[in-house]
Amino acid sequence: MRAFVFPGQGAQVIGMGQELAQACPAAKAVFDEVDEALGENLSDLIWNGDIETLTLTQNAQPALMAASIAAMRALEAEGFGIGDADFVAGHSLGEYSALCAAGALTLADTARLLRQRGQAMQEAVPVGQGAMAAILGLDFAAVDQIARDAAEGEVCQAANDNDPGQVVISGHKGAVERAAALAKERGAKRALMLPVSAPFHSALMQPAAGTMADALAAVEIHAPAVPLIANVRAEPVLEPGAIRRLLVEQVTGAVRWRESVQFLQAAGVTEYWEIGAGKALSGMIRRIDKQAVTRNIGTPADIAALRG
Repeated sequence: MRAFVFPGQGAQVIGMGQELAQACPAAKAVFDEVDEALGENLSDLIWNGDIETLTLTQNAQPALMAASIAAMRALEAEGFGIGDADFVAGHSLGEYSALCAAGALTLADTARLLRQRGQAMQEAVPVGQGAMAAILGLDFAAVDQIARDAAEGEVCQAANDNDPGQVVISGHKGAVERAAALAKERGAKRALMLPVSAPFHSALMQPAAGTMADALAAVEIHAPAVPLIANVRAEPVLEPGAIRRLLVEQVTGAVRWRESVQFLQAAGVTEYWEIGAGKALSGMIRRIDKQAVTRNIGTPADIAALRG
């Protein structure tokens, strides 16, 4: 069995998807449609801009989705498609890419939703008040307890359960810094403050959750062609109303990626295609399931290798 997985923030690079757009008209059409939906030339920023501007949350989110869906369209042009997957999943914003790939959301709606999501998440907390840190070498339960112990009345919570040795915490800057120091005292190999502009997937994102509830209520969501493994539940969902609710919960809830892959492993998935920019998810997956086979689908050469 096979899952298609879609990357989240941090995978962005200048030039992503450009080779595919040059080689495949269907991939180029994705970038054109995203530009039209947003009313701006995002594709020029993706291919010719500077990484600092691309990394701004409101740009990175629709840009990464565009790169993923362009890769999906290039796959389809070569005779592969969503029917070649048994499940889809995405890391944070990648969940929107997964839903678009599976036909639950239109491309234009997905682009506009991610632009709104990025802006709302950035605006939810003044710059400098929130932070995130990656804790390496401790399991989720240990990091979850550290976050609780360090909170001291502020927000500090486990935000991304990425793999058995990597958990990301999020919240007020002081609390996250206390938690990072405490993690090292309790045996973490490393505690790295992350270069992010807001404390994603924490209770501090509640204003953004309200914004997304309104935005999602205004778009049509269809049942995806294959089940989505939802970030906040780590289990499959197909019903449009449930998808809508879970996308709102996802703004403040933890990304349960380790458990999502464990669910897929138990369901019989042995092969993962990471569709879009970067290879971060493939690395996480192999640390969770040592037997997993991963493929990266982001360039014409990647797609040509499928035929080989």
